[in-house]
Amino acid sequence: MLDKKKFYINGKWVNPINQNSFDVINPSTEEICAVISLGSSADTNLAVKSAKQSFETWKDTAKDQRIQLLEKLLEIYNSRWDEMTNAISTELGCPKDWCSANQTSSGASHIEDFIKRLKEFNFEPGFGKDSVNHIIYEPIGVCGLITPWNWPINQIALKVIPALATGCTMVLKPSEIAPLSGMLFAEMIHEAGFPAGVFNLVNGDGLGVGTDLSKHPDVDMVSFTGSTRAGKLITKNAAESIKRVCLELGGKGGNIVFADSYPDAVRDGIRNVMSNSGQSCDAPTRMLVEKSIYNRAIKEAADEANKIKVDLASKSGEHIGPVISKVQFDKIQSLIRSGIQEGATLVAGGPDKPEDFKKGYFIKPTVFTDVKNSMRVAKEEIFGPVLSIIPFENEEEAIKITNDTEYGLGNYLQTEDKEKAKRVSKKLRAGIIYVNNKPADSGTPFGGYRQSGNGREGGTWGLHEYLEVKTITEWNK
Repeated sequence: MLDKKKFYINGKWVNPINQNSFDVINPSTEEICAVISLGSSADTNLAVKSAKQSFETWKDTAKDQRIQLLEKLLEIYNSRWDEMTNAISTELGCPKDWCSANQTSSGASHIEDFIKRLKEFNFEPGFGKDSVNHIIYEPIGVCGLITPWNWPINQIALKVIPALATGCTMVLKPSEIAPLSGMLFAEMIHEAGFPAGVFNLVNGDGLGVGTDLSKHPDVDMVSFTGSTRAGKLITKNAAESIKRVCLELGGKGGNIVFADSYPDAVRDGIRNVMSNSGQSCDAPTRMLVEKSIYNRAIKEAADEANKIKVDLASKSGEHIGPVISKVQFDKIQSLIRSGIQEGATLVAGGPDKPEDFKKGYFIKPTVFTDVKNSMRVAKEEIFGPVLSIIPFENEEEAIKITNDTEYGLGNYLQTEDKEKAKRVSKKLRAGIIYVNNKPADSGTPFGGYRQSGNGREGGTWGLHEYLEVKTITEWNK
């Protein structure tokens, strides 16, 4: 069991002001794998004070200096790759092979891309040769960064790196149930040589440190990834000081499978939902299938779901691990049972743990068919390996069903008709549309419409989230 009770404040690992221990549970075994501390308002205040003081000098550092430090950080990250994989696999229950190829690699990819975008970014673009006005971008200030447990280093990198790149200082609060990757990342930042106080880490829960950061008068911006419920509370807390709030929240992605889709579209959709044990906010958890191929799609979906193995995170090979916690396990089980009660047809998986797993928060890959969009399994974000299949008659109905949700993060569509793909994509209300299950390139913006949040992360758009724009007149006169 790891002792991780200290916080990283002002360039040092320090003891919490008020001791409040919290057990981190390995979801594969239900055993304690580490003990951390939950921070108090006093700890948050100390970290924010450190960030505020360091901002006075960090904001004026040369871009080349920040690039050099980020390149050093990337070098260290790559050298400690296996440590990061082990940390995420332990705290999240993510199988190590998949974790290395997807979770750990996402952190490196974001660091690489932000370095590239920073090198290209002009902080003083001016306002054209015919104007005496001048436009400059300046760092917004002290940032409170609150990250989730489902893609821990991915979201940490998407927030910390652009904040560092633009000259901001920060306090990071990782998820208290998956804090190990964040604490390892703090070690890397220290090793890279970033000035004391630029980056600070305080562990805690949402009601404690999360609320303290979102309310704090000296925090100029909050960037949060997590549930829509928590995003609403953070927005309310931040309103008192009119601080900027960037939110990446829940999702209930629709995956439209047209009759002219490529042969493996349904099977790829199943694997997409089940990867990371269904714990991805942009997972295509509603599969809409054109009626002419509906029966075939059901057989393929059930067959593919039944092929997916469930096993310990520590084992090699292709399989999914447990979900993160007992709270999540119980919520998912409740929603699976609601699908049965509301009349959906269960064709794969179902409630209760897979055989041979008395311990661990394991859930069978589950597929419902004959789902109506009004059912709970179709409307609520389950955040587990559960898929709902809904039939549709035509293009217009598919669009209507897909958009009939309070969310708008990621939608998917499968067709070999390029013009139809473009036409439908434009009508879907979401921040990203994945066509034929192709991933987005590094540096493209990620974020949602409606109750999936506001703002964008990644690439140049991610840099802009941490910048203020200033106009200066008579600059060139």
